[in-house]
Amino acid sequence: MSPLGFCLCPQSCPPTRPDLLNVHLVPHTHDDVGWLKTVEQYFYGVRNEVQHAGVQYILDSVVAQLVAEPTRRFIYAEVAFLARWWQLQDEATRDTVRQLVEQGRLELVGGGWSMADEAVTHYSAGLEQLGLGRGFLRRALGPCAPPRLAWQIDPFGHSRQSAATFAQMGYDGLFLGRVDHQDKAQREQRRELELLWRTSGSLRSPGSDLFTGILPNVYNPPTGFCWDQLCSDPPVVDGDSEENNVASIVSTFLDIATKQAEHYRTNHIIMTMGSDFHYENANLWFKNMDKLIAHVNAQQANGSRVHVLYSTPSCYLWELHQANLSWSLKMDDFFPYSDGPHQFWTGFFTSRPALKRYERLSNNFLQICSQLEALAGPAARDGPYGPGDSSVLREAVAVAQHHDAVTGTEKQHVANDYAKQLAIGWERCQLLVSNALSSLSGTKETFTFCNSLNISVCPLTEASSRFLVLLYNPLGRRVSWPIRLPVHGVSYTVTDPRGQPVPSEVVPVSIVTHGLRGNGIGAMQELLFQASAPALGFSTFTVTRSPHGHPRVPPVQPPVLPQPWDIHNEHLRVLFDPLTGHLKEIQNLAKNISLPVFQSYYWYNASVGNDESSQASGAYIFRPNSSEPIPVSVSKRISTSLVQNALVQEVHQTFSSWCSQVVRLYAGQPYVELEWTVGPIPVEDGWGKEIISRFQTPLQTRARFYTDSNGRQILERRRDYRPTWNLSQTEPVAGNYYPVTSRIFIKDKKVQLTVLTDRSQGGSSISDGSLELMVHRRLLYDDNRGVEEPLLEPGADRRGLVVRGRHLLLLDTVQAAADGHRLRAQELFMAPYPVLAPGGGPSYRPEQQRLQEFSALRRELPPSIHLLTLAPREAGTLLLRLEHQFESGESRNSSQPVTINLLDLFSAFTITSVQEMSLGGDQPLDAVSRLVWTPATGPAQSQPVAKLDPRQVTLQPMDIRTFLVHYEEPGAAPGGL
Repeated sequence: MSPLGFCLCPQSCPPTRPDLLNVHLVPHTHDDVGWLKTVEQYFYGVRNEVQHAGVQYILDSVVAQLVAEPTRRFIYAEVAFLARWWQLQDEATRDTVRQLVEQGRLELVGGGWSMADEAVTHYSAGLEQLGLGRGFLRRALGPCAPPRLAWQIDPFGHSRQSAATFAQMGYDGLFLGRVDHQDKAQREQRRELELLWRTSGSLRSPGSDLFTGILPNVYNPPTGFCWDQLCSDPPVVDGDSEENNVASIVSTFLDIATKQAEHYRTNHIIMTMGSDFHYENANLWFKNMDKLIAHVNAQQANGSRVHVLYSTPSCYLWELHQANLSWSLKMDDFFPYSDGPHQFWTGFFTSRPALKRYERLSNNFLQICSQLEALAGPAARDGPYGPGDSSVLREAVAVAQHHDAVTGTEKQHVANDYAKQLAIGWERCQLLVSNALSSLSGTKETFTFCNSLNISVCPLTEASSRFLVLLYNPLGRRVSWPIRLPVHGVSYTVTDPRGQPVPSEVVPVSIVTHGLRGNGIGAMQELLFQASAPALGFSTFTVTRSPHGHPRVPPVQPPVLPQPWDIHNEHLRVLFDPLTGHLKEIQNLAKNISLPVFQSYYWYNASVGNDESSQASGAYIFRPNSSEPIPVSVSKRISTSLVQNALVQEVHQTFSSWCSQVVRLYAGQPYVELEWTVGPIPVEDGWGKEIISRFQTPLQTRARFYTDSNGRQILERRRDYRPTWNLSQTEPVAGNYYPVTSRIFIKDKKVQLTVLTDRSQGGSSISDGSLELMVHRRLLYDDNRGVEEPLLEPGADRRGLVVRGRHLLLLDTVQAAADGHRLRAQELFMAPYPVLAPGGGPSYRPEQQRLQEFSALRRELPPSIHLLTLAPREAGTLLLRLEHQFESGESRNSSQPVTINLLDLFSAFTITSVQEMSLGGDQPLDAVSRLVWTPATGPAQSQPVAKLDPRQVTLQPMDIRTFLVHYEEPGAAPGGL
């Protein structure tokens, strides 16, 4: 093992002085993968009138300067840019870069395709982008290129699940730039800016522990020591010159270093020498740092106790480890983040809600695309529909995880470009999906992807008297899924894969939907039926319009007053107030639970920030000018209507001309669906508005509520409280908002009310028994955090963005709640996907059996086990991730260990061998060797890697296990069910 303990490469760290204060200068650039300019504009350096930045020149310049002087070092993080630059280099330059990496002089940190946000990203997409980046680094730059050091210097707060991901990928440490200003100030006083983060309450330590360091100056250089062409600090002038300033610069630097050292525990401190898009002319930086190092170290002859050196985060981390100290332990996360008393960065939890939904859908479709590529093999990539390709969407989804992408904190034209790149990726993946489904089903259908079903538009279903619906299910268990398709007919028959009739209804499209589509566009009704699809497979349904059917569209019924109005199925009953039309009560019939729930929509008045002492709400910051939101409905009674039939019961509620909701219960559905439509948010009155859906109950919640961490772990939140530092609350609403990636809930000792979201949103419980989610925001002022644009999203018609989404409400006992919300949340983020076709296509191969139903699994996975990843690698190999999706102790039955036989899992192919990999999927698990740190509570015993038996793979709660699977190509078409 090398001195770093990282990998068997000729890396070396510069010598330090154990008797002195060692200042590790870390030259770096922070290159946003889109923000004020698009990814392409940043890389090539165009549109410098917006922001001067050209990443290709940065990398050119840095490599040349590293070659010029062997003592220099540099770190780089954003693989999306590095991969683009790499493609343009000749082989000689590539060999030079590989040599710099092997020597440790160019250190890759982070390893992700982008420096991902941690608040609003889903853990599935986070794994994808890290795996993509690390895979490129290993292939292109060699085995020592993938980092062991996480570098999250600019995300706006930090999540426990993201840290757990880094720990499980084998990272030795994590460095952060942004933490709450109060938290940082208190940590400085306690000298706890470096700590040990226990990233899971379910996984064993030390495997779940991650050393975490908070950088002294976010990620900028010390004041006065910025020597980039974008800076104005004076250079180091030495020699025989009347401008000689060496004495002043050395004195100032020594003072800064001495003061910084007071907040850290060892005789090693770190200084980040660089910032946004620095080093386009790297000579400026390195020439001045060379002089700084020489002149500061020369003062040791005069008694100075400071030693300065070029370094990297890994070399700095190694020195901290050598100090053999015990470190304070942190169990919670770093949300919410604020950089001032009234500057809580909690608005971006909701900003650009349409882009947030599109990103979530895109990851969903990427997983489907990857699975089908794995199951169909080469036929998916080169088939009758053209060359299919999942890499375009994979890279677009990875870029979308960037902390100025899915966060919604970019300029509007950049948000448009993110969406455009995702759309291009969808097109390439749709070709792949068509090829794969054709190969697996044995028929060359003209597959159609109806991308506008959210506004009830699909030309095929509206015009055809007969068509097929092929529902693909990416989950490891059979699911039942409601299919809603716009139609012009009034009566249809639907048959399942075996030709048996499936109950169906034709229901009216809501009035709001007509408005979204424009006049005269789209059908007036939808065909509804409940489709079932097997685990990791598809079912085909045939839809035929009845030539002489009687109208089956039920009339929209007004409420009958003064009796209570309710909808119900076999699981739930939902009551509405007959006088106001609002939701009034939810009953779980099986558990005999009745909970009064009042739900409505409100808006917070956005602060305008019209003077220096005020802070405006903007893309980043949420700052209402009052703690009391204003009802969207100006009258006490809202407009309501009712749709009822054997398959669905709906109450349509209209709160205003720009805010409406459908409260829906499908037959057999154990949750209430709230489909909300909000926008264009009116701002003609001069007020920006931040729209919330609020639920009020009598639950005694004791200031507590619960939110997820990146869709996985659950964390307890307490109003006006932080677990590891003393909070002085200055914003009673914004300061209590947290990211909700997939769910939020409140509970008392017996009953739990959970709300699942279809995208990331901000949420809170501002008063006991209440729960709220911010669904949309439209603002008139910039919040002065760099984007220099108000969050005004114009929408397609330039009148303002209209957003539609879903909340799922689950009411259960506290003991049984996790069994419901865990499975439903997985269905939301890995939802089944309908592909349509007119039918009648020819056979894929002569005499191949046509399959109406297919499953790639021999049997369903247990409910607590989720198939997280199935993706092709080299020929004959697949990457497989299985996860235990329950936390320890949250379910009596589902939180138990589960054992799986991998060799008997799949029916679509035969597994010949299995190798367990690290979570990143880029190195064998037994090759991972992490630095072990000692918490203040005492050392934990390391667990050796057990020998893998693929017939008995056991997953403990919150485990994710990753395998490289070698398999035999099927000799014939897969068998049906």
